[in-house]
Amino acid sequence: MKSPRPILIDTDPGLDDAIALLLTFASPELDLRGILTVAGNVPVNLTTRNALQICELAGKTEIPVYAGCPRPLLRHLETAESVHGDNGLADVPLPAPTIQAQKQHAVDFLIDTVMATPGITLCLLGPMTNLAVALIKEPRIAANIGSVVAMAGSFFAGGNSAPALEFNMQVDPHAAHVVMTAGLDVTLAPLDLTHSVLTTDEQLARVAKLPGRIGKAATAWLSFYGAHDRKKYGTPGGPLHDPCVIAYVLWPELFTGKRVAVDIDLKSDLVPGMTVMDWWGTTGKAPNALVLHQADVRGFYDRLFERIGALAAAVQ
Repeated sequence: MKSPRPILIDTDPGLDDAIALLLTFASPELDLRGILTVAGNVPVNLTTRNALQICELAGKTEIPVYAGCPRPLLRHLETAESVHGDNGLADVPLPAPTIQAQKQHAVDFLIDTVMATPGITLCLLGPMTNLAVALIKEPRIAANIGSVVAMAGSFFAGGNSAPALEFNMQVDPHAAHVVMTAGLDVTLAPLDLTHSVLTTDEQLARVAKLPGRIGKAATAWLSFYGAHDRKKYGTPGGPLHDPCVIAYVLWPELFTGKRVAVDIDLKSDLVPGMTVMDWWGTTGKAPNALVLHQADVRGFYDRLFERIGALAAAVQ
């Protein structure tokens, strides 16, 4: 039996982040060394609190949580309360966390962990600020990072927070540029992929059957999240973005993608942070990322609910 794969999760919970964390907790193939929080969907004090609450909800209080960067590298912080609720978790009432974030800053924990764990996988569910700062502060970590899998970017799908802009890239495009030019093994799960993974009425009915406190919370989260996105996009369900990152790490056979050159536009007044993906190889640039663009949606949801259902049953 293979040893569990060491990972770090860098996240801005966020409703889809919460589902991604539950999937991680339910997957023995993954050795989660810590959760790093960053400002994104809501400010970092709330993303940190939310991460602690999700750990407690799932009975995973042993997993350390580290608060990270409170703002992007150069820009003012943009948040998404309209999508995730004022507290980032659809304002669903959860008990105040009894555990606390670690005193060490997330960037320093990231550096220490990567240097001590060659080949570790970094799962980025929010803006890339923490990793960018770590790469600037300690460039040697690049050689020790096994892979980076990030929910980020868009090509054919347009944008979800502005025309041609995916939210994580819009929040901190300069951090994304640092990461994408660091010579890392990067896989991107962009909107082109995640907008095909919809939480339809069929999927919401499956969520509603999950038992206990996790089932109740997940049902409230995805119902709130889906209602916003159905109205915005006119689709039969809301895209489930961040769990695609964890699902890819667990089950890459469910996804297809293409290695392409990806640049981050930092100069445009209209779309700073746009991911310029050379899908057809017109520039001749060497590919720097695997860009996922298709998923086995039924297989994804079957495995997602099987895992979270088992976790929910264990912590009732």
